[in-house]
Amino acid sequence: MNFKKILPQIITLLAVILIFGFFSYNAQVNMENRGISFGYGFLSQESSFDVQFSLIEYDGSHSYFRAYLVGLLNTILVSAIGIIFATIIGVVVGIARLSNNYLIKRSAAVYVEFFRNIPLLLQIFFWYFAALRALPLPEDAEPILGVFFLTIKGFFIPAFIWNNLDVFLYSIIAAIITIFFVKNYARKKQENDGTQTPVLLISIALLVIFPLISFLVGGVSLKIGLPEIKQLSQTSYTFEGGIGLPPELIALALALSLYTATFIAECVRAGVQGVGKGQKEAAASIGLTPNQVLKLVIMPQALRIIIPPTTNQYLNLTKNSSLAAAIAYPDLVLIFAGTALMQTGRAIEIVSITMLTYLTLSISISIFMNWYNKKIAIKEK
Repeated sequence: MNFKKILPQIITLLAVILIFGFFSYNAQVNMENRGISFGYGFLSQESSFDVQFSLIEYDGSHSYFRAYLVGLLNTILVSAIGIIFATIIGVVVGIARLSNNYLIKRSAAVYVEFFRNIPLLLQIFFWYFAALRALPLPEDAEPILGVFFLTIKGFFIPAFIWNNLDVFLYSIIAAIITIFFVKNYARKKQENDGTQTPVLLISIALLVIFPLISFLVGGVSLKIGLPEIKQLSQTSYTFEGGIGLPPELIALALALSLYTATFIAECVRAGVQGVGKGQKEAAASIGLTPNQVLKLVIMPQALRIIIPPTTNQYLNLTKNSSLAAAIAYPDLVLIFAGTALMQTGRAIEIVSITMLTYLTLSISISIFMNWYNKKIAIKEK
C-alpha cells in the first residue's frame, strides 16, 4: 500500500471532520447561551395547521411528523409526474430535432430555445397566475367527455372505487413477473438464432389478460365516482366526489415538465448523433426499416450517452420542485421548512431533516439510473 497516496486522503478527511466539528460546537454553544434546546421530540407534537392538498389523511390534530409525510408525498408526486412527462416530451422533441422534415425540425428547435431560456420560476408564475386563472369557475365549466372538469379551482376527474384491490395488484405483479421471463426468453432467442419476438405486444396482452382474470374469478370489482358540482354558498361552488387536482399541482407539473424536457431533448439529440453514420447505413443496407434502425441499432447505443446527463436533469427537476412554495403548493419546503419551522422555531432540526430528505431522494434517483445504465450497457465480447 502506497502511503503517499493515502496521506492526502487522510488529511482531507481529518480537515472535513474538524471543520464540521468546529461549526457543530459553535452552534451548540450559541444555542446554550440563548437557552435554545436541540432535539427532535417536537415531531410528535400536534401541528395545529391544515393543508389544502394531501395524499394521506391529515388535519391540524396530527403531528408534525405526519405533516412532514404529507409534504414529502406531495414532493414525490409532483417530481414523479414531472419526470414522466419531461421524459416523454424530451424524447419526442429530441428525435424531432433530427427529422428530415423542415417544419418538424424547426418547431422542435423553437420549443427548446424558447422554454429553456426562460427562468423556471417565471414559467411557474405564467401557468399559475396567467394560464390557469383564465379557466372558468366551477359553475360555468363545461364537462370534457362528460366526466372531466377543468376549472380555476383545479382539474376534477372520476375516482376509482375498488373492491378486492389487493387481488388486482397481485395480478399486475404476476403480469410484470411473466413479462420479465418473456423478455429474457426473447433476448436469448434473438442471440441464438436472430428471431424477433413481439415483446411489446405480448407485454400489453399480459397486462390486460391477468387483471381481466382477477375481475372474472378473483372477485375484483370497480365503481367509478364522478365529480358533481356542489353549492357551498350563494356565490361559491365546488365539486364533490371524484379526485380534484389543485391548480398549484397542475401549474408546477407543467412548468417542470416543459422546462426539463428541453434539456432531455438535447441529451437525446446528442446521444443519437453520437452513433456513427456507418452504423445507420449498415443497418439500412440489410433491409431494416427506419423504425427498426432507430429501435434496434441507434437507441441501444445512444442510451449510453443519453442516460448520464438525463440523470442530472431528473435530479434538477426533483430539487426544482422546491420552487412550489412560490405558488403555495404544499410540498416539503412549504409545509415543513416553512409553516412547521415558523411555528416551532426548530430551524436546525427542520432544515437538517429537509436537506437530508432531498439528499436521500437525489441519491435514490442516482442509484436507480446508474443501475439502469449498467443494465443496458453493451457487453463487449
